Amino acid sequence: MGTGRKNPLTARQGPSQATVIGVVVVAVFAVLVGAGVYAKTRPADVVIPPNASAEGVAVGSADAEATIDVYLDFQCPACRQFEQLSGQTVDQLRDSGQARVVYHPVAILDRTSPDRYSTRASAASGCAAADGMFPQFAKLLYDNQPAEGSPGLTNDRLAELGQQAGGGPDFASCVADQRYAGWAGELTSQASKDGLSGTPTVKVNGQQIDQPTPDALTGAVRAAG
Repeated sequence: MGTGRKNPLTARQGPSQATVIGVVVVAVFAVLVGAGVYAKTRPADVVIPPNASAEGVAVGSADAEATIDVYLDFQCPACRQFEQLSGQTVDQLRDSGQARVVYHPVAILDRTSPDRYSTRASAASGCAAADGMFPQFAKLLYDNQPAEGSPGLTNDRLAELGQQAGGGPDFASCVADQRYAGWAGELTSQASKDGLSGTPTVKVNGQQIDQPTPDALTGAVRAAG
């Protein structure tokens, strides 16, 4: 059973090379969600962050012919690897208007964390979405990613990174209150229902890209257009 190990076939010559991106596979993901693990933190009325939806955080032109869906867990080492390898390409496709990006910050690694870091980081990213700087905050979370299975960043540290990314005066209290923890739980539950088995999972117009390298993503977006 996978518990968060990434594929050993990683880049040896830097992120410019065609690299096999490992996927964190959580075999019991669907079982845990179905059993109600995330229901513990789910309020009766889920608060959806401004600039987000029940599906995730959409960034980029709504008129773009391609949509890139990125399912990620901020404690997932393979997600950090994806960001290092292909994050700049995703940004370029988004900022050029070729693609709209929908980020789905799920929390599938809580069971390996002593302080539920996956949920706390996902909820904090909801605070970032509310302040209109989700991509910037996500990059800082990857740059400061704790080791899988270790205690995560403290709420105070998450607040500091939020301020660094451009968060507003309410960001720290938003993180401390875990204002969007219910939203994080709902994203995770919905991803399970949709058949997600690991992170990162990347799709272009609904078609999963098994190895989402820069060339593969660019080609898929061009084909969609």
